[in-house]
Amino acid sequence: MTPILTVEGVTAGYGRVTVLNDISLEAGRHGNVGFFGPNGHGKTTLLRVISGLLKPKAGRIVFDGEDITARSARAIVGAGLIHVPQGNRIFPDLTIADCLALGAYSARARPHEAENREKVVALFPKIAERWRQRVRTLSGGERQMVSIGTALMSHPRLLILDEPTLGLAPRIKDELCASVMDISKGGVPLIVVEQDIEFLLELSRQLYLINHGTVATEIKPGESIAHAEIMSMYFGQH
Repeated sequence: MTPILTVEGVTAGYGRVTVLNDISLEAGRHGNVGFFGPNGHGKTTLLRVISGLLKPKAGRIVFDGEDITARSARAIVGAGLIHVPQGNRIFPDLTIADCLALGAYSARARPHEAENREKVVALFPKIAERWRQRVRTLSGGERQMVSIGTALMSHPRLLILDEPTLGLAPRIKDELCASVMDISKGGVPLIVVEQDIEFLLELSRQLYLINHGTVATEIKPGESIAHAEIMSMYFGQH
C-alpha cells in the first residue's frame, strides 16, 4: 500500500534557527501515525511544514503522489490535507454554525457540506446544543470540538491533530479521545501529536519519536514495545 504522505529529507526552521534536520517519514501505509517526544524538539514545526504554513529549507513533501512542497496552505487544504493546530485557533466572534460553514469553503468540500455537518453533530452532540453560541463563550473542550468539527467539514483525506487534548480536564479529555477514535473508525487516516502515550498506542499502529528535529525512533506496526520503554524514550533516558 502506497503511503498517503511522505516526508523526504526535510530541513526547516525559523530564520537562522534550524529546527528540523533532514527528517524523513511516511504516513498512511499502515493506518494512523502518532508523533511523540519532548516539547520544543520539532513536532509542531514538522506539522507546519506538512500543511504548508512553513516552507522547508530542503527536502520535499509528497501527498497522495503529488509534490506539495511549494503549494500554498490554502491549496493543500483544497487537496484534502487538513491540520488542526494546537490551541483552539478558531474565530472567537463567530458562532459554531458559522465556523462549520467556513470549514466547507473549498470546492472539494462544498458538495459534502450537509453530510459532513450531520457527522460532526453526531460526533459532538454538544455542538448541536450550542449551535448559535459564539466560540469565545465556550469552554476549552468545546472549542476543541469546534476546531475538529470545522476540520471535518473540509472533507479531509488526511487529518492532522496537534495535541488535541492539551490542557483539558480528565473527563473532557476522555470524551475527546473517544471522538478521535470514532473519526478513525469512520475511515479518515490520522496523524496525531499527543502527550498521552496510552492514547497514542491505542490509536496508532505506527509511532515516531521526534527528538532534536530528527526521527530518533520509529515503532512499526507489529513491533512489541513496553510502555515503560516508550516513557524512557520520551524523557530522554533511552
